Amino acid sequence: MPRVKRGNVRRAKRKKLLGLAKGYYANKSKLYRAAKESVDTALKYAFVGRRRKKRDFRRLWVIRINAAARENGITYRRLIAGLKAAGNPIDRKQLADLAVSSPAAFALLAKTAAEATPPAQTAHA
Repeated sequence: MPRVKRGNVRRAKRKKLLGLAKGYYANKSKLYRAAKESVDTALKYAFVGRRRKKRDFRRLWVIRINAAARENGITYRRLIAGLKAAGNPIDRKQLADLAVSSPAAFALLAKTAAEATPPAQTAHA
């Protein structure tokens, strides 16, 4: 089996990893093994955080839309169903922005949704 020295490759790899660990506390920014563990953990949390951010923003939008909808005398559920029935393609991000920045326009949308909402179904006993 041929001999492999990998001096330059190893140095470059470790330098890159220690660069990612710059600013970490104590040995986590200086010693390779500790830095590698910290960077791996940080990258794992960053990956999870990118997914989590989408979830958190959607929750915020729903809360804002629901609050504005109830000010206009309609529930969130009926608002979304009514907009869908009316063929309005506006998404939750835009709706939440309208609710905050332009309440009059949101009120118009709520009125449209209320008119397009199918009649309430009775619960089965």
